[in-house]
Amino acid sequence: MSDLEIRGILAAVVTPFTADGSVIDEDNLRAQVDRLVEAGIHALVPTGSTGEFASLSLDEHKRVIELYVEAAAGRVPVIAGIGGLTNQITIELAKHAKQVGADALMVVPPFYEPLGFEDVKFFLTSVSEAAGLPIVYYNIPGITGAKLSAAELAELGEIENVKYLKDTSGDAVSLTELLVNHSDKIKAFNGWDTLTFVGIASGAEAAVWGAAGIVPEQAVELWNVLAEKKDLDGGRELWAKLWRLADFLESVNYIAGVKAGLELVGSPAGPPRLPARPLSDEKRAELKEILDAIGVTAS
Repeated sequence: MSDLEIRGILAAVVTPFTADGSVIDEDNLRAQVDRLVEAGIHALVPTGSTGEFASLSLDEHKRVIELYVEAAAGRVPVIAGIGGLTNQITIELAKHAKQVGADALMVVPPFYEPLGFEDVKFFLTSVSEAAGLPIVYYNIPGITGAKLSAAELAELGEIENVKYLKDTSGDAVSLTELLVNHSDKIKAFNGWDTLTFVGIASGAEAAVWGAAGIVPEQAVELWNVLAEKKDLDGGRELWAKLWRLADFLESVNYIAGVKAGLELVGSPAGPPRLPARPLSDEKRAELKEILDAIGVTAS
């Protein structure tokens, strides 16, 4: 896996459930993968926040990773989201992800009792030693409480296999500092929806994006225009509509918003798992108007 290159639009994908939210809908999951791969998405990131990992049992978490790897079938990399309240659970998930063929791991630190910098380093080192796969550190301080400076985040890159960082801090200054001053130590990806344009335009080599699951063609087009063609004006034009979607999703329960969006574009993935509830009729209508403007709602 040392030659793995993670680049482009990485779709933070959902965990589809049956109508009552009690069971993983495996056929639906496979269909979601085919749709995203055919749209040109560069990689899949299951069992992250968008994948409702915190609501999954350990067995379900493992099964979802296994299903995404099987369905991707080597067409695109699968970066398995792993995390739990202890090192033991995280390492168990990491070993399983490697065993079933995941290409890399997106690792979130324990998210109940906040870890300090040295604790985060110890935690990541233990996961790295156990799994031996490339690691994307999931920096989401609003959930984990682990608030690290840009310099500290860069230092995580000194740990073997910790090559990447998904930045879901919402701090554009810190993200820019990582991209400008520390790209030789760790490659920072944007993971905050409304900063997708900023991240790509600032040189991020990838964006981990939940909205890409709803509008994959448009997300890939933004990448191609902005990152590959270096067309800033064209990128701004595309982003004007996509930003409305990103802004909306950040204003509601994110998972409920993404799953409502999937239903509206004709690719339903079941409800969010309780206690998260579906969008209200009013919010659903607002989302439909945004998607209509992008031109992607189902007929």
